[in-house]
Amino acid sequence: MTVLASLNQNFAMEGLLDFSLSPEGAVIANIDNDFASAKISISGGHLLTWQPKDQAQPVIWLSEQAKVIQGKSIRGGIPICWPWFGAHSDNSSFPGHGYARTANWLVTETAALASGETSIELTLEENEKYESFWPYATPLTLRITIGQHLKIALTTQHDSADSITITEALHSYFHISDISKVNVTGLENCQYLDKVENFSTNTQKDAIHFNSETDRVYINTQAECVINDPELQRRIYIAKSASASTIVWTPWENKANAMGDLGDNAGWRRMLCVESANALDNAVTIKSGESHSLSIEYWAEAM
Repeated sequence: MTVLASLNQNFAMEGLLDFSLSPEGAVIANIDNDFASAKISISGGHLLTWQPKDQAQPVIWLSEQAKVIQGKSIRGGIPICWPWFGAHSDNSSFPGHGYARTANWLVTETAALASGETSIELTLEENEKYESFWPYATPLTLRITIGQHLKIALTTQHDSADSITITEALHSYFHISDISKVNVTGLENCQYLDKVENFSTNTQKDAIHFNSETDRVYINTQAECVINDPELQRRIYIAKSASASTIVWTPWENKANAMGDLGDNAGWRRMLCVESANALDNAVTIKSGESHSLSIEYWAEAM
């Protein structure tokens, strides 16, 4: 029996969840319930799309040029950065943003909840090739719940003898009308490190507006954020738990063109990353036998 056939036999739910292959041959979980639809790549544990039924436009953005290939990173959706965010602190040859976003995950549970939501749980597959840069026993699970709200919990269980330190992020790309016409509220008075300005330290005074490349790590904040989008007449709410950092990123034109996979017709203008993270000074230490769970909840409402 093929992997696809086995998944459909053991975890599909008629009318709610099934598994198919991307054009490039990777396994995709397709969820469609009364509240929302979503697609999740099992490779990378990567949520690709989420669109509530009352929204004319998706809430999560996926590049038109995204390719869902086993073992490759995907532009858009919600990549998982773990067990480090950005470049590795000691070895630049290790994969950027860790290895979870390109590793294989295993489906361990699916459920139709009494609320009408649909959930799927994935576990990061253990692989000897990762031991050279992460030699710890840290089972990692991802639970995604699809409904009127999108809920994701990334849980690290630490079973090695000594304490470990991780950085991490749910690198969420949001679908917007135009980057120059939206703003982000909720981070007023928060301190941030500006990566565009050589990590200079600043304090956010008002709402965040965008007119050039922006790459900021807001530290020591668990604040709820809102993307205000007058063109689409909606607000996207971003709530989080056990996350002390928020990253706000847009590449703007020159960097976007150099990246080459953000879509035609200035696709970069229709996305904004607001990431829930534990990064830089907000690294998390997990003691032996304990666990840590970073979780987010998103929803959209009319303005």
